[in-house]
Amino acid sequence: MDPTLLAWLRAQLGPATDEQDIAARYARLGRARDVAAEVLTERRAALLAEPLRMTVDGVVTIDQSNNLAGLERQIAGLQDLVAPDDLAPGEASANLVTAPLLPTRRTR
Repeated sequence: MDPTLLAWLRAQLGPATDEQDIAARYARLGRARDVAAEVLTERRAALLAEPLRMTVDGVVTIDQSNNLAGLERQIAGLQDLVAPDDLAPGEASANLVTAPLLPTRRTR
């Protein structure tokens, strides 16, 4: 994986994100934006699996609802960001397949 992609993904996911995990996901998914979306969606699912708010009367209150809202905003905002591996407008995809057109012969 190229250093520009890694830097962009770390900017989206945080510096503590495992580089090997990012590289494996990128090899599987093929696009940096898809890697970021998958990691953020997994983090969102992990937050939803636990209680968002817990209170021990007179001792402590833990509230994760702002973290959840922040992750949801970040996931939605991925569509507006330009990833280093995004195609420029009008540029053909590397997966584009072309085939020559051959004239057909008409018979009666």
